[in-house]
Amino acid sequence: MEKPAASEAEREIEKLMGLHPKGFDLSLTRIRRLLETLDNPHLKLPPVIHVAGTNGKGSVSAFCRALLEAAGLRVHVHTSPHLVNWHERYRIAAEQGPGRFVDDGKLAATVRRVAEANAGQHITVFEMLTAVAFLLFSEEPADVVIMEVGMGGRFDCTNVIEKPVVAVVMPISFDHQAYLGDRVELIAAEKAGIMKSGCPVVIGHQEYDAALDVLVTTAERLSCPVSVYGQDFHAHEEFGRLVYQDEFGLADISLPRLPGRHQYANAAAAIRAVKAAGFPVTEATMERAMTSVEWPGRLQKLTEGALFAAAPKGAELWVDGGHNPGAGEVIAEAMVGFEERQSRPLYLIIGMLNTKDPIGYFKPFAGIVVHVFTVAIRGTDAALDPVVLANAAYDAGLVAEPVSSINEALALISERLDPSEPAPRIMIGGSLYLAGNALADNGTPPK
Repeated sequence: MEKPAASEAEREIEKLMGLHPKGFDLSLTRIRRLLETLDNPHLKLPPVIHVAGTNGKGSVSAFCRALLEAAGLRVHVHTSPHLVNWHERYRIAAEQGPGRFVDDGKLAATVRRVAEANAGQHITVFEMLTAVAFLLFSEEPADVVIMEVGMGGRFDCTNVIEKPVVAVVMPISFDHQAYLGDRVELIAAEKAGIMKSGCPVVIGHQEYDAALDVLVTTAERLSCPVSVYGQDFHAHEEFGRLVYQDEFGLADISLPRLPGRHQYANAAAAIRAVKAAGFPVTEATMERAMTSVEWPGRLQKLTEGALFAAAPKGAELWVDGGHNPGAGEVIAEAMVGFEERQSRPLYLIIGMLNTKDPIGYFKPFAGIVVHVFTVAIRGTDAALDPVVLANAAYDAGLVAEPVSSINEALALISERLDPSEPAPRIMIGGSLYLAGNALADNGTPPK
């Protein structure tokens, strides 16, 4: 597919990427120096909800935004990475109604201001783009900022935030071990770095007791009021409804629009976080939030577009950017749940970065997937070769083959279908970059 012409903001960001490192260099020294040159915009923000975790950061941020906007509040949101366009990283509060991605001209001008303030000094692109978020959010009116951590927490450049109204730590799993450590308690210690003395902390569902112990111990050492999923708050499905409960009572609300049982715990963490931050949360706002929440590229069902048209007739087509073993588990669980409601043969179309654990990602799908097609990823030079990725799927107990593109995979699925079987269920995933490729190719980028 022909790439559209770059926008003004994209051209400015491409200039940065030609001058500065693209990866992570975990430190707060460079970002503090740059922010001081910009007159410390991070100290002029509305109240900040700071979100860390291996999985679920984006979902809980989306739920928090939905809850706050349902209460009539103006919300800025910073997330990363983006799926299709850089503008997705910066959602600017609207005077009324939901916020919108930053205007292209505004983003381009702000990137130029940050580049000029940096004056060519050594810094990473991510640090500069985080400074862009602080500058944008400090100059536009809002009631609250939701700030998602890029990597880790302690030395992530968002961690110049001094007093968040609440720090949220979502499920911790194995990812970015080269930066964060190869034991879950080491990763948890890095994530816990966003906790600040006396500030409320909400801990989402944790699979590993060792991670939970580190998080709770850190919060207690810092005298943070702490709320733990499964102890202080909880959510479960009952009669097709979501039941949320904490010490303040029980709410019976609609199931979240975001599919997958794991979203119940994410929704609960968001409800608790917004409460802990001191913002109003009623059963009516919870209800509106559950039915309006959006988070593209996370178990997103495509119902129109070019890829949908290229898929076998009657097929279900899903896109998900999860890319580590923990994400593999929740996606596989969601697919099993779909199978329980409507049986269909399951195919995967997967691309991954070379920093990930493909065997760990694939293992939960063993026994539930008919075939895996592995593909390259556009827009990054860090993608795993599809042949290597297919071998990893094979080592995890799956039947796999490399192909040239998502479209080729869809064509091969169509060719090989057994006409006596139901139309297939197809999941495109393994990387947020591949999810972005898919949404761009489908003609349905996030809005």
